[in-house]
Amino acid sequence: MIATSKRLEGIGEYYFSQKLREIDALNKAGKQIINLGIGSPDLPPHPDVIKVLNEESIKPNVHAYQSYKGSPVLRNAIASFYESWYGVQLNPDTEILPLIGSKEGIMHVCMTYLDEGDRALIPNPGYPTYRSAVQLAGGSCIDYELKEDGNWEPDFDALEKMDLSRVKIMWINYPHMPTGKLPSKQLFERIVAFGKRHSILICHDNPYSFILNDKPASLLSVDGAKDIAIELNSLSKSVNMAGWRVGIMAAAKERIDEVLRFKSNMDSGMFLPVQLAAAKALSLSREWYDELNVTYHERRQVVYRILEALGCSFNNTQAGLFVWASIPDRYNDGFTLSDQVLYDKNVFITPGGIFGSNGNGYVRVSLCQKKEVLEKALALITAI
Repeated sequence: MIATSKRLEGIGEYYFSQKLREIDALNKAGKQIINLGIGSPDLPPHPDVIKVLNEESIKPNVHAYQSYKGSPVLRNAIASFYESWYGVQLNPDTEILPLIGSKEGIMHVCMTYLDEGDRALIPNPGYPTYRSAVQLAGGSCIDYELKEDGNWEPDFDALEKMDLSRVKIMWINYPHMPTGKLPSKQLFERIVAFGKRHSILICHDNPYSFILNDKPASLLSVDGAKDIAIELNSLSKSVNMAGWRVGIMAAAKERIDEVLRFKSNMDSGMFLPVQLAAAKALSLSREWYDELNVTYHERRQVVYRILEALGCSFNNTQAGLFVWASIPDRYNDGFTLSDQVLYDKNVFITPGGIFGSNGNGYVRVSLCQKKEVLEKALALITAI
C-alpha cells in the first residue's frame, strides 16, 4: 500500500469539490438542481479583454516560458490599477508579483513563512483555504472569532490575551467572505498596528472589493502597512476572469523576493497573452464596474426574496458575490437547512458551517446565476 504524506492528515477534500459531485449525481438521476452555492462569475470578461487574448495568441513569438516575475506590461498595469483605485503607490519592478490565481498565492505565502510548529491566526468564519494551506505548510491554525454582534471584526482585546509567541501570520479578508462585511479605515489601522506590535505578518486577501461596493479599499493604503503586510488580489471576481487564473501579490520588495524563492520552484509563469489581456482588464473604466454591479444588484433583490421565503434574516449592507444570512431557530444549523432545500426543492445553498463553527447558524447564497434562474429558484422554494 502506498501511504499518503503526513501533511495530508486532517486535510479533507475541498467541500465544493465533493458537493459538486453529489449535485452532478442528482442531476444524472433526473433532478435539475439550481446551484446557488459557488461564487464563480457566469458573465464574460469585457470584449476588449478577449480581443487582446485572441490577437496576442496568434502571434508566433508568445508561446515560450515567461518571466517568473511576470510581464512588465502586467506589472505596470497592476501598479496603475492600485494607484487609481486604492491610492496606493507600488513599484512595478519590486513590489508586485503576478500570481497564477490568488488561491495559489495563499499556498505560496504559507510555504514561504511557516515551519513545523509555527502558528497562523485564521478567521472563524473564513475562507477554508487559509486553514488547509497553513496545515499543508506544517503550521498550526489558531482561530480568532468573528461574530455578528462584534460586527464581524476581530476582537482585539481577546487577541491580546492569546499566546502569540509562535504566531507568524494572520489571515484577514475584507470585504469579508462569507459575511460581506466591509472594512473601515480604522479597522485596517488597528490590524496593521496589531501586526507591528507582535511582529506578525498580516496577509490580506482582497478579491471582493469591487463587487457591490462603491469604495474599494486596500490594506496597503494604511501608513506603514508595507512594513508588516502582504495583500493578495484577484481578477477572478471583479473582471469575470475566474478560470483564467490571474492573481496579484503586492508587498514590500523583501516580501516579494522571499515569496518568489518558493514560487519560482513551483511554476514557470503565465501564458503571455493571458498576462496582456489581464493588463487590459485592469485598465477598464468605472463604467465597467458600474454596469456589472447593476446586474448584481438586480440579482441580489431576488436573493433577498429567496432568503425571506426561507425565514432567514440578513444585513443589506453586504458587499461581494454572496448574501450571508442567519437561519430560523427551527433549524439546528445551516447544513440542515441547506440539505432540506437541496433535497426537497432542488436548490443548493451553502451551509455557513463550512467556513467555521461561527458560521453554523448561517447560510450563504451566490449571486452568480442569471436573474431568471434565481426567480426559478424562488418559485421552487415558495411552491407548496
